[in-house]
Order: sequence, then C-alpha cells, then structure tokens
Amino acid sequence: MDIGSLIPMIAIGVASNLDNAGVGVAYGVKKIRVPFMANTVIALMGFLLALVGGLFGDWISLWLPPFICNLIGMIVLVTIGIWVLIQPLLDKKSKQQSTNRNLLSRILRNPEEADMDGSKSVGFIESIILGITLSINNLAGGFDAGITHLNIWATSFISGALSFLCVGLCAYLGARFAADKLGKQANAVSGVLLILVGLHQVLS
Repeated sequence: MDIGSLIPMIAIGVASNLDNAGVGVAYGVKKIRVPFMANTVIALMGFLLALVGGLFGDWISLWLPPFICNLIGMIVLVTIGIWVLIQPLLDKKSKQQSTNRNLLSRILRNPEEADMDGSKSVGFIESIILGITLSINNLAGGFDAGITHLNIWATSFISGALSFLCVGLCAYLGARFAADKLGKQANAVSGVLLILVGLHQVLS
C-alpha cells in the first residue's frame, strides 16, 4: 500500500465520519453518555457498511473501464456531498411540516432521538440504530473505494476507526468545553470534503 492510495482512503474515512463528530459533540453538550461498548458497535456498523459498499463497488468495477469507474465514484461522492450540504436547508423546511417521519430520518435530523428511553446514555439497541444511521456516508465511501480499486478492507477499517475516534473524542469535547460550533460545522466540512475527493479522482 503506497502513500498515493493511503491518502484517498484516509480522506474518504474522514469525510464519511465528520457527521459522527457532529453527533459526538451534540451528545457531549446534551450530557448524553456514549459508553465504550456503544461506541464500538457504532464503529462496527461503519466498518460493515463501508465493506458492503466496497465489495459492491469492486464487483461493478469488473465490468467497466477504469475511467468510467472513476466517473461513477466521483458522481456518488459529489452527490452525497451535496446532499450533506443541503441538510440544513431541509431541516428548516421540515420544521414547517409534519413531524411524522420514520425513525432513521428523525435521527439524521436530531441525533439525540437515538436515546429513545431518555436515559442520557446510549444503549446497545440504540447504538445499532445510531450506527446504521450514521453509516450512510460510509456505504458511499466504501463503494467509491471499491469501484476505484482502493484497498476495501483498509478503507473499511479506517472508516470504522475514525468513527470510534470521532464519536468518542467529540463527545468528550462537547461535554468538557460545550463545543457546539464544531458540531454545527461538521456537516458542511464533510460535504465539501466528499465533493473534493470525488472531483480529485477524475481530474487527477
């Protein structure tokens, strides 16, 4: 594994998990604990979904020329990046509409809803639901790694490790310093980084 392939794998992992950092900060500010086991489950969900996306992307790449694979990878990342960027606008509109939406959608907009029993601590079942919700970006990042022939296992491991780090560290920072501004900026930074990684794969 050379540095040329390691950098995009790390970039995908970082971009896929910045929303985890935002959730970590939100939990810390709200004094909601994320125990070690719960954080491990969330990270495992990130690893598994990145791996599933990577395997699917690798399978598709067997049938397509390299340029088309890179182009598809770019489209996926740019699309996800734009979707992440427009989330604040969608949130504003959703406040004016009915609050009757499915659980995953509600958690995406308000991560504290994952603490369904109001215990101020994320339990096992809650960590699975939260992990799946937060791993949508990991699925796309893994797909991009697979279709552009990056190391799928390494990318998935990096995504899982960064998920664990982002949630745990940022929950601590949120509780210790009430760093809510970091959480508010996480979506924007994540969206821009996903777009840049996607564009780099085709333009480089």
